[in-house]
Amino acid sequence: MSARRKVAVSLTGVVVAAGALATGYTVTAEPEAAGATDVPTNTVAVEKGTVTQRFRISGTYGFDGSYTVIHRGAAGILTGAAEAGSTVRRGGVLYRVDGSPVRLLYGNVPAYRDLDSSVTDGDDVRQLERNLRTLGMDPDGEMTVDRDFTAATTAAVKRLQKKWKVTQNGRLTLGTVAFLAGEVRVTEAKIGVGASAGPDQPVLTGTTTRRVVTADLAAEKQNQIRAGDEVSVTVPGAGTVDGEVLEVGKVATSATDDNGNQEPATVRVVMRIGAPKGGATLDQASVQINLATARHQDVLVVPMAALLAAPGTGYRVRLASGAYADVKPGLYDDASGLVEVTGDISEGDRVEVPAT
Repeated sequence: MSARRKVAVSLTGVVVAAGALATGYTVTAEPEAAGATDVPTNTVAVEKGTVTQRFRISGTYGFDGSYTVIHRGAAGILTGAAEAGSTVRRGGVLYRVDGSPVRLLYGNVPAYRDLDSSVTDGDDVRQLERNLRTLGMDPDGEMTVDRDFTAATTAAVKRLQKKWKVTQNGRLTLGTVAFLAGEVRVTEAKIGVGASAGPDQPVLTGTTTRRVVTADLAAEKQNQIRAGDEVSVTVPGAGTVDGEVLEVGKVATSATDDNGNQEPATVRVVMRIGAPKGGATLDQASVQINLATARHQDVLVVPMAALLAAPGTGYRVRLASGAYADVKPGLYDDASGLVEVTGDISEGDRVEVPAT
């Protein structure tokens, strides 16, 4: 299995780890005869607190979504393009063909026809009018934002053309603007300046400007998390940053590794995090993610290292008095090192842990 799809820590592994910590600290049923296994200890108080169950996966910190900017106008020579890493916003120039700019407008309907007063009603007209209104091209509020290209729409287009210093004919010819869902962070030029740009040819690729963390989650864990769940993400050089799950993929996919072996199915998880220190220049950086799957509040908690393997099965803790108390572990929180316990102990009791 490739490293990018490997789950770093499983919940079962946490339980095993807790048991392993107790190895060499476990006292037999006759504690007074167990001197050979004694180790230096300290005591800590049993407290009430919050325990969050998590599991860890690897992910990537970068930008969400993807765009491909396709040339829809007449064939020509590419004479300019936005640089990789730059951001193009509403009304900005994406690229130039034969010196004429192709500009960005926002909308989900791709440009597919000339837009002027002769066109039939359509959603592309509505999204054009939204852009005209946002760009301040309808200062007197004469234009209604709807599917109808009216005289007020024509007047607004002429104002836009005057601002852009092009012929003011009230018509947006196919290929002079590209409609995309929002501002674009350019990632790559598909053709170089000086090359031919033909109709329906990709010119640029890009992403949104929204920074997110993405990860491939094992499909069997799909039902363990949902949008809104808390996450903590360790970003290289920036420490740990808190965030939340934005979306969990509903369709599982699988791939093959370098040897042609089928890998386990995964779903894509998208997370939003706070701005990490020094993270403005990071893109496609590998990160470690702690996903919260359950939380219990106002429960008794002890350090995982306090758990001892009881004779036979189960767990117990050793009290400061030297007596043992049987306990049943609940949620494990490997981020804090605490475990929820119930049993023959109370808040304020002191339990032994190995000395550090």
